[in-house]
Amino acid sequence: MKLPRAFRAAAIAATGSLLGLSATASPAAAGPVVLELYTSQGCSSCPPADALFATYVTRTDVIPLSFSVDYWNYLGWVDTFAKHEHTERQRAYALTRGDGHVYTPQVIVAGGAHVIGSDRAAIEAAIAIAQDLPTVDVAVEVVGSAVHIDVAAAFAGGPTWGTVWIVLFDTSERVEIGRGENAGQTVTYHNIVMDMHRLAMWRGQAMSFELPFAEMEEARADGAAIIVQQERNGLPGPIVGAAVYTRPPA
Repeated sequence: MKLPRAFRAAAIAATGSLLGLSATASPAAAGPVVLELYTSQGCSSCPPADALFATYVTRTDVIPLSFSVDYWNYLGWVDTFAKHEHTERQRAYALTRGDGHVYTPQVIVAGGAHVIGSDRAAIEAAIAIAQDLPTVDVAVEVVGSAVHIDVAAAFAGGPTWGTVWIVLFDTSERVEIGRGENAGQTVTYHNIVMDMHRLAMWRGQAMSFELPFAEMEEARADGAAIIVQQERNGLPGPIVGAAVYTRPPA
């Protein structure tokens, strides 16, 4: 199977029951919790959240991903990482929840709860809740010149469906902000999302994929997160499995 665009990660195999249960499947330990920070270089409230976010990048129990939005660009500084797709994803979460809350800095935890991105206590509380939820096991390892990805079969009482996404990110960049509300500041951003793409639908069967290093280089990324996210009517919902790979420095 070949996928279009820059993310031509090829599925190697898809095995197991399409009904979602394997005879040998068993509950796995809770996987890492995905933290999505919605931020902007043009938002005066965001630098403290960006700094707090940096403290999560070395933790193994979370996968932090920074999404730069474009709706503050009119204030005088065009965010160098902003993509309208990020704004659309943030707004889609608000539609899923039905609360209309779209702001920066905002952290969305495991595709569900949203909290202020500079509020460590609220983030930690949401992480603790998410860690009690069952997740499907996702594993990554380097095989030759590619990242090999395994999504496990479903187990009784665990999630049985979702969409497998690849999220490519740049682990760290320093930006000198020349105009707008943060004019004169130099901010270091971490795990900056460069692009994301659907890989496949997961219906409880074991699945394997490969992500060639060349695809990461094409996206100017040195990290990749693989997430399994449930969606309804095209809107994002709970993230029920995740893993991350970060390429070591050359």
